[in-house]
Amino acid sequence: MKHVLILILGILLGGGAAVYFLGTPPAKSAPGQAIKPPDQSGNQPGAVVISLEQSFIDAVLATTFSGLGTPTFQLGQARNDGPRIEQVQGGCTNTITLLAEGSGVKTGVQFRNGNVYAPMAFTGSYNLAGSCMQFKGWAQNKIKLSFDQEKQTVFGYVDVEGVNLEGVNPVANTFVTVFVQGAINQKVNPLILVSEPQLSLQIPVKASNGAVKARAKDVRAEVLDGSLKLYLTYEFSGVKDGGT
Repeated sequence: MKHVLILILGILLGGGAAVYFLGTPPAKSAPGQAIKPPDQSGNQPGAVVISLEQSFIDAVLATTFSGLGTPTFQLGQARNDGPRIEQVQGGCTNTITLLAEGSGVKTGVQFRNGNVYAPMAFTGSYNLAGSCMQFKGWAQNKIKLSFDQEKQTVFGYVDVEGVNLEGVNPVANTFVTVFVQGAINQKVNPLILVSEPQLSLQIPVKASNGAVKARAKDVRAEVLDGSLKLYLTYEFSGVKDGGT
């Protein structure tokens, strides 16, 4: 019982210290409204379907790691009223670097069980109270989808559900979870999945000296095993040349 109490106390103290030194990760939400599943009654008139296949996402990620290098996020953004932590201390880089693969996990996006998952393998270091803490592991994430009609953009929001570390005291999980969530909120969220040029349409009609303009008014999503389908419902308007 004594050891259990010590472990619980350590976890509580670790959580409090993480929030104190690093600040609580900003509570952001994806712009727009959460995307709902398709209408069970069938596709509505004017609907267009965009399908994202697993193979396409895998190719994009593979090119990112091979052609652009491993993404690295800087840590050490403290609260305004808390102590400032320099970006490099005692040889620590104070960064998290995403890996294409590590800890038995492959970084990627997975469409399964009706959800969009995004496991991320990483390695990093952080100067904590004068000691350089080296860590590696992977984060289990889920991506939530939303649609902003005014911006004509489909967004994704990465929600860190848990962090799994290798060879690190369980108390450190609290710190690294804050690291990962903070880095994602500052550098990644919100993701722009489909932007206005891909959503909005303008079809020239020369005989009428104008065009038919289409703007998405509703987006629904269906997650299948291995693919994501977006159902777009449009509203149409006529535009004469020189008009808007």
